[in-house]
Amino acid sequence: MQLTWPQVLSWRLRRQFVAGADAPDTLAVVRRLCGVQTQVASSARLAIAVRGADPDVDPLLWEQRTLVKTWVMRGTLHLVAADELADYCAALATLRSWEKGAWQRGHGVTAKEIEAIIEAVPQALRDSVLTREELVDAVVEVTGDQHLREALTSGWGALLKPLARLGELCYGPPRDGKVTFTSPHTWLKDWALPSHEEAGVRVARAFLGAHGPASPEIFDKWLFGGVSRKAVLKGWFAALRPELTEVDVEGQSLLALTSTLDDLAAARPSADVHLLPGFDQYILGAPRDLTALIPAEVKAKVSRAAGWISPVVVYQGRVAGVWEPDGSLELFEEVPGATQALERIMAGSR
Repeated sequence: MQLTWPQVLSWRLRRQFVAGADAPDTLAVVRRLCGVQTQVASSARLAIAVRGADPDVDPLLWEQRTLVKTWVMRGTLHLVAADELADYCAALATLRSWEKGAWQRGHGVTAKEIEAIIEAVPQALRDSVLTREELVDAVVEVTGDQHLREALTSGWGALLKPLARLGELCYGPPRDGKVTFTSPHTWLKDWALPSHEEAGVRVARAFLGAHGPASPEIFDKWLFGGVSRKAVLKGWFAALRPELTEVDVEGQSLLALTSTLDDLAAARPSADVHLLPGFDQYILGAPRDLTALIPAEVKAKVSRAAGWISPVVVYQGRVAGVWEPDGSLELFEEVPGATQALERIMAGSR
């Protein structure tokens, strides 16, 4: 099957609930997108709102516990469906970067110390919800290693991310304005990690269902940052192969779920304008060098320093401008209706 990028991008906009803004509910958005990045909480809420769902995620996180907040894809903070978290953890745990000397030196710990942290944190969090300071105190008490206090309180939680990837740590409800952590073992119902083989196939299937057609390398970049164990990745896609069809997208050979082929073939290029927040999955799920989505000459304004992804104006499926929460707008081409779309976004955020 031959497809064009405008077709594919139009299909993605519909699959990701952007075109139509018709998501049935917040949980459906998070499931379909394979998580919503929440490094910037306001961007996560807007990503849900522009898809027609309720952006108030707190009841789902802290009361119903159908969503969970933790570090997953690429070590970044996401909202994910609680009953899918184990799959992400099992898949991500196949890459244990913290066991490498370069990682340990970069974070100022020894192999013995990171091993002690990985052993102590689950003990501290079992049946507990602790602030970061309380968790550090508990780890120091368990290990007797005062050096870990400095290591655990510096940076952006880098030494806690391996615990999140292993399924031993997730965010708990804020307390007095402070972040807390707890254990999925006690926080979530029926918590158990599946085999990475089963988990990896399910995650890859979900990714292709929203961000396809794609290649194993594109999936790797999204999930691991492009540093997966290649044998593991190959095994997942081999197991998924009976569900896949190879398609040609303007000369590029990619894989699509066979179940999506009719919809892809029927897709027509979009003429609509959409304003998406920073760190939106429509951008994050695609390679940064996909010029059909992000023209090369504007890439630096979209994918900025320190991994910052700008809020974008999407026109005809591609990035045609950037905008800011203060109401400023920069267009890279003529975009009919962009100003009015921005006004609606700003009015809705007040």
